[in-house]
Formats: sequence, structure tokens, C-alpha cells
Amino acid sequence: MTPAQVLPMNTKDRRLVGLACLAVLGLATLPWLGSALIVDKLIYLFILVMFAVMWNLLAGYAGLVSVGQQAFIGLGGYALIRLVDAGLPPFLMIFVAAILTGAVAWLLSWFVLRMKAGEFAIATWVIAETIRSLVMFDPIVQGETGTSLLALNAYDPDLRRLVLYLLALASMVVMVWGTWVLLQRRIGAESQAIRDDEDAAASVGISTFRVKQRIYVIAAIGCALAGALWLASAITFQPRTSFGVQWSVFMLFMVLVGGIGTFIGPILGALVFFGLQELFGDFGAWYLAGVGGLAIFFALYLPNGIVGLWLDRGKDEPLSLRKRLRM
Repeated sequence: MTPAQVLPMNTKDRRLVGLACLAVLGLATLPWLGSALIVDKLIYLFILVMFAVMWNLLAGYAGLVSVGQQAFIGLGGYALIRLVDAGLPPFLMIFVAAILTGAVAWLLSWFVLRMKAGEFAIATWVIAETIRSLVMFDPIVQGETGTSLLALNAYDPDLRRLVLYLLALASMVVMVWGTWVLLQRRIGAESQAIRDDEDAAASVGISTFRVKQRIYVIAAIGCALAGALWLASAITFQPRTSFGVQWSVFMLFMVLVGGIGTFIGPILGALVFFGLQELFGDFGAWYLAGVGGLAIFFALYLPNGIVGLWLDRGKDEPLSLRKRLRM
């Protein structure tokens, strides 16, 4: 018997990757062809994809179900406000703000990652609320009133929109590609082993805390980057919005609908959620009730999401990160 080998990417997946690359190239040219409204909406879509991919990395692959990722979304925006207020260039500071937020996540990880399941989920929400309250004491934020990223008003609106669009597109591509590369490595298999049974993973020599810490910090940096980009596009920073629990609800919905623990699922979920917002967002409370009802339907009848529905038809999972061995 020959040694086990990991099979290379199949033809269908290579074609899918090729189509994705063509789509990215097409999106990169869109600001010069589409209207300002379309560009603004696509920036928001890119941010939703980043949120979904990061939450799926955290919960779908490492088993760390967080309802407090809004802490890092808000911190990314707050750090950007503070850095720009110090006279630093706003566009570059978007990335610096994400790195600084990652440092905060690293400090928090020493405490929160020692908790189990439900304790961890509750702790993440409590931490998010605590950070929001502390940020509100900053005089520059003015409590619930908030503040604005006025430095961006010095740029021509069309130029500002173009730069933010390209930054958001590039960030989304790097985040999706980076997640793929990360999960292809040993840490990807280790994180999935921890998700399935942490005690068993530890018994075979996996440093469970180290793996969870890396995933936790990476997800925090990703959410902070998306949060800073969102603030740069929205201009206005309000603690109740930037640190709002709705962000975690959006992430959970997108990943649940697309297919938790799959690579392509969160992207599909983000597209579905974006479409629902565009079609029914003006219905107010009815729209929110419909989104909640759809989430309940998927949780009860399609727990593996759209990708699970595809698999139930006997199809192969697109861009699967499960190890396929040939003996």
C-alpha cells in the first residue's frame, strides 16, 4: 500500500477559482463604469463577506461561537478615529487600526479562551458591551452622540469613494484567500479537531490554546479591518451602532444560511443577506421578522445551509477543505 496523499484541487474547483478571479477583475473595473450608488452598495457587500468569512473561521472551523465580534468591529472604527485625530493619514490608518485591535484581542484571549462553550459566548458579548461603555467616556466620542471622520471630507468625494472601493475589494480578496491558505495548513486541521472534540485534540498533542488564540486574533483583525472600512464609508462613528449586537446577528445569519464550516458557504450567505436587505430592507420591522423567520427555518430544516442542500443532492462540496486521501 502506498502512503496516503492529499489529492490536488479537482477540475471543477479550478474552474470555480478561475471564475472567481475573473469576477474580481471585473469588479476592479466597475468604479469607472458604474454609478456612485452601485459602488457604495458593493463596498458594503465586500464588508459583509469579510464579516461572514471571519465569523465562519472562528465558529465554523475552530468551534468558537462568539456573539461579541462587534467589540472588534467597533474598536477598529474607534482606533481609526483616534489615529486620524492625531493627524495621521486616514487610508493607511485603516490597516493600523486593525493591527492595534488585534493586539487588544491578543490580550483578551488569555482570559476569554479559558472559558468553555456557553461561557465563552456570553463573555464575548459582555466584553463588547464593556468596551462600548468605556469608549463612550472618551471626550472625542461625546457619549451616544458620537463623532465623525472629518478628515476624509478633505478628499474629493469621487476619489474617496474609489480608494475605499479598491481597499475594500483588495481586503476582501486577501481575507478570503488568506483564510484558504491558513486552513490548508496544519493549523486548519488542528482547529477542526478542536472544534470536533477539544479533549481528544489535546490528547494527541495539539496545543489547543495556541491554535484557538491564533484563530481568535486573526478573526478579530479581520473584523476590525472591515469595521474600519465601514466607518470610512459611513463617516459617522456612533458607539451604539459600531458596537451594536446586530453585527454578530448578521454574521450568524450569513454563515448559517450559507453553510457553517464550509469555505464557500459564508460567501453565499453574504450574497443572500445582501439581496434580502436590498429587496426588503424598506419594510422595517417586517423585514427583520422575515430575516429571523428565515434563520429559524434554516436552523430547523437546513442546518448545513445552502451548501448542505447541495451536498444532499449527491454533489461534491465546492472548494472543500476536508482532507481527501488517496491510498
